[in-house]
Amino acid sequence: MKNRLTIFIVLLVSWANAQEQTHKFTLEQAIDFALENNYSAINASRDLTDAQKQKWETIATGLPQISGDVSYQNQLKQQVSLIPAEFGGGEPGTFIPVVFGQPQTANASATLRQQLFDGSYIVGIQAARTFIRYSQNNKEKTDLEIRKSVVEAYGNVLLAKESVDILKKNKTTLERNLLETQKLFENGLGEEESVEQLQITLSSIDNQLKNSLRLQDITLQMLNLVLGIDINAPTQLMEDLNDLAQQQIRPDLLETEFVMENNVDFKIVTNLFEQRELELKLQKSMALPTLNAFINYGSTAYSDSFNFFNNDVEWFESSVVGLDLHIPIFSSLGRSAKTQRAKIALDKAKTQLSETEQNLRLQYETAKSNYLFSIEEYNTAKENLGLAERIENKNQIKYEEGLATSFELRQAQTQLYNAQQEYLQSMVEVINKKTDLQVVLNNK
Repeated sequence: MKNRLTIFIVLLVSWANAQEQTHKFTLEQAIDFALENNYSAINASRDLTDAQKQKWETIATGLPQISGDVSYQNQLKQQVSLIPAEFGGGEPGTFIPVVFGQPQTANASATLRQQLFDGSYIVGIQAARTFIRYSQNNKEKTDLEIRKSVVEAYGNVLLAKESVDILKKNKTTLERNLLETQKLFENGLGEEESVEQLQITLSSIDNQLKNSLRLQDITLQMLNLVLGIDINAPTQLMEDLNDLAQQQIRPDLLETEFVMENNVDFKIVTNLFEQRELELKLQKSMALPTLNAFINYGSTAYSDSFNFFNNDVEWFESSVVGLDLHIPIFSSLGRSAKTQRAKIALDKAKTQLSETEQNLRLQYETAKSNYLFSIEEYNTAKENLGLAERIENKNQIKYEEGLATSFELRQAQTQLYNAQQEYLQSMVEVINKKTDLQVVLNNK
């Protein structure tokens, strides 16, 4: 009993530790994990499997089909037929009521059918293949969207973390300044306005810090959601925002040639065009005849009572083989109207394809411009941060020496805080804009 209790406790502790296991990810590891576990990725894989099953479902309609039928009838009141009475030696011109057959009947049969020709079947096979390509392209688009979502969520977590660290540092500096200024004011060596200016700045920074701490938890939950794990699961990011931003600066990406056929949106619109072509073919095929072959074998038994499972009941066999030829002759122009509608849908798809080509070219140029601009903004923000730090440091020294007012110090501090946030945001923009360009190029 004691050993069982010990084993139970060990298993319970192991289970608890497993529940608290921390997930650790670099950006690429997070992307790979999400591609396997994200909810949309899982369903996109199921859609692809469903399309493959649907293809076989279509193919199977043209293969041999075997069906079986079993029927039982009990005529509670059998139908009466009249026969001339003279057949039984009666008076001519009169009739005798007669009941033919037995009231209970059982029948069992099997039928084999084989499609010999159907134009819509050929089109259906082509459509099934097109649908599989569409599902594959849709899965690819889903993966690209997941990749983009992971990058954005990962960057936001790092941004929130860096913001918290910077705001804590700024708050510590302000608290030190406020404490020193209060002492100077209490000793009659400073002005009350200086204390109030620092209190205003400190209150603002304190509120921003509280908000950033909340955002840090929320952004981590959003990342977990994209990854496909419990939003409250402990997750640790293994990369630094600055290092990650540096890795994303790739001027060579701006020289990458845009190949329209690689873009997943173009692939999907092309699939739509192909589907409309096949729909037109399908309507045209409706004017063609269809030919099917069949062979049937059955057995029937008759009885006055339900004794069909007895060995002495006689079963009468029957079999038939034949062909079914269906020839469409006249539909009051209904088929013609459907064909014209399919032609209109094809023309619309062709126009949409042309429009998509132009939109994607514009999207590529825009994404490339935005990525280049984000790199330029990053470099500028980095330089401005260095300048703002030096300006704030100089004003800090001047203030301590009585050569600068609290208002001038507050201005320098506010400028520094803005420069810090702009620098952090510029790094996130580099990461996100690079991903946008990669999505257009379908470059992983």
